[in-house]
Amino acid sequence: MKIAFFDTKDYDIPYFTEEGKRYGVEFKFYEAKLSLDTVELARGFDGVCVFVNDEVGEEVVDRLFSFGVRIIALRCAGYNNVAIEHCYKKIHVVRVPAYSPYAVAEHAMALLLTSVRRIHKAYNRTKEFNFSLSGLTGFDLHGRTVGVIGTGKIGRIFIDICKGFGMNVLAYDKFPGQAEGFSYVSLGELFERSDIISLHCPLSEETYHLIGAEAIGKMKKGVILLNTSRGALIDAEALLEGIKARKVGAALLDVYEEESDLFFRDFSGHIVEDDTLARLISMPNVIVTSHQAFLTQEALKNIAETTVGNLVAFEREGVCENELCYRCGNIETCKRSRLEKCF
Repeated sequence: MKIAFFDTKDYDIPYFTEEGKRYGVEFKFYEAKLSLDTVELARGFDGVCVFVNDEVGEEVVDRLFSFGVRIIALRCAGYNNVAIEHCYKKIHVVRVPAYSPYAVAEHAMALLLTSVRRIHKAYNRTKEFNFSLSGLTGFDLHGRTVGVIGTGKIGRIFIDICKGFGMNVLAYDKFPGQAEGFSYVSLGELFERSDIISLHCPLSEETYHLIGAEAIGKMKKGVILLNTSRGALIDAEALLEGIKARKVGAALLDVYEEESDLFFRDFSGHIVEDDTLARLISMPNVIVTSHQAFLTQEALKNIAETTVGNLVAFEREGVCENELCYRCGNIETCKRSRLEKCF
């Protein structure tokens, strides 16, 4: 198979090249993101491999289909950037549902510890030989209540980490599973009772701006908000107002709703025109990392292995267990047997 690989980063190339050679999958690496402006680069390929900020809307899908592209391989779990419904009966879509849930959950806890123990501030001070402890007082996580929205694999692992710190865990999920050592509650109750709220749910029409002005208004004064999932789960303007009003005590963000033109690139020598992001970053109680929660050696290896495995299964068998299909109306948990083709 010949696959056009979009939005390539240096760390992608060795993992995908090695795995591709093992199974006879040839990748052509493009630095550009897939969009209507760059879709022509996919002409002549069997499939495309895309990431979170590639734009695979209806027009792009139609162009890919006209080129004879048969598969869109997402090298991530989320698929909100792909017109899945429009792909049906045109192009098959596969994803990597779990590359390293530990990587994301551990990064979320790293952000939380950095914030509550002021590690980022201490680091900057000691680099200048300033060893004062003034303003560095933190608080214990033990005994605090954390609200976890989304109890899939990543959410569950984050819950286990929090329990290890002796935290009380509340959870909300549209499709709750078995609760072990934590309690499922309504979203409203989670907002009202949680000292810390961490987002681990997918982005959909239903969860878009899940955290907005109304939700923040229900939260405790000084609440800490953590987002390592999808940027648009949080209304950035409402978050900014919540911070200014001293309602939000800290915001720890690995994602941002307008990140697609900014994250994964170096703008250190430029003026960033996104005023909301610039104001958030300027706040002393905000930590922003640039969608790096997934970025571990184990995760990169798993992403490459699963993505290539998806492509090989599709090519050899015509069926892939990680395919997203809209035929049943349930994209992730299709009612059909995974031994059948979607179309």
